[in-house]
Amino acid sequence: MGRMTWVDAYSVGIRTIDEQHKKLIALINKLDDAMAKGHGKEAVGDILNELITYCGTHFGNEERLFDKHGYPDAESHKEKHKKMTAKVLDVQRQYKAGKMNITFEVMDFLQNWLDKHILGTDKKYAPFLQSKGEM
Repeated sequence: MGRMTWVDAYSVGIRTIDEQHKKLIALINKLDDAMAKGHGKEAVGDILNELITYCGTHFGNEERLFDKHGYPDAESHKEKHKKMTAKVLDVQRQYKAGKMNITFEVMDFLQNWLDKHILGTDKKYAPFLQSKGEM
């Protein structure tokens, strides 16, 4: 069992976004598992790269839906995406430079951020996008 488990409470009722959230949870679990098993720096770095790339894909998808439908809180949400991207890229930069290890604190940060982002920020846009036909 991984660090995070998908529960129905995470669902925003939009299939593509729910599937992307499930993938993000799987990547966090993959990173946690690699770290816990003491896999080498390269393996952990590769998973971290995959997580960062997929976050970009997911954020881009959400933002396209915001723009398509004129979501009124889009700018605030996009700003949260930018801040998270900057934080994770900083973790990656420090990790590659040998200044940081992927620790339980880093994993807690990733888990807590995703948990709060889905249950808080993402849940706010769900009714709006659903009213525009996104399911």
